[in-house]
Amino acid sequence: LQVFLVEKAGRRSLFLAGLMGMLVSAVAMTVGLVLLSQFAWMSYVSMVAIFLFVIFFEVGPGPIPWFIVAELFSQGPRPAAIAVAGFCNWACNFIVGMCFQYIADLCGPYVFAIFAALLLLFFLFAYFKVPETKGKSFEEIAAVFRRRKLLAKAETEMQDLRASEEA
Repeated sequence: LQVFLVEKAGRRSLFLAGLMGMLVSAVAMTVGLVLLSQFAWMSYVSMVAIFLFVIFFEVGPGPIPWFIVAELFSQGPRPAAIAVAGFCNWACNFIVGMCFQYIADLCGPYVFAIFAALLLLFFLFAYFKVPETKGKSFEEIAAVFRRRKLLAKAETEMQDLRASEEA
């Protein structure tokens, strides 16, 4: 099912939607946990938020990075890039799994606020830096990155010129 959805909606849009959904779910979990002692029905809010968090993960950040990594690299460095991505994925899973209880003890009901903050950073990074790779060849994707690099270089040169004119 995910393969058809990715081909229809696009990698970047699903990734961003998944991150935003996870962010909203993490905020809802935090609110649910903070207000649980005042309102018993907040336990249902927390449960629904957990289910939505998992659903949004499965729509975006779960599978999409594997598509994108495979499409961002040419045939030569692709295996190494996928190995690095896999290592980072499992290392982060291990760190979260090992540290979550300690962080939960330290932060109490605000533990998911940390996840919300990280999800916001991931969303902003993906929004500004990750290109859409749907239906594009490696050469087309590489051209997008070259264009961005040239635009950034031209902007830096313009700033340098303005600074030298002002001095």
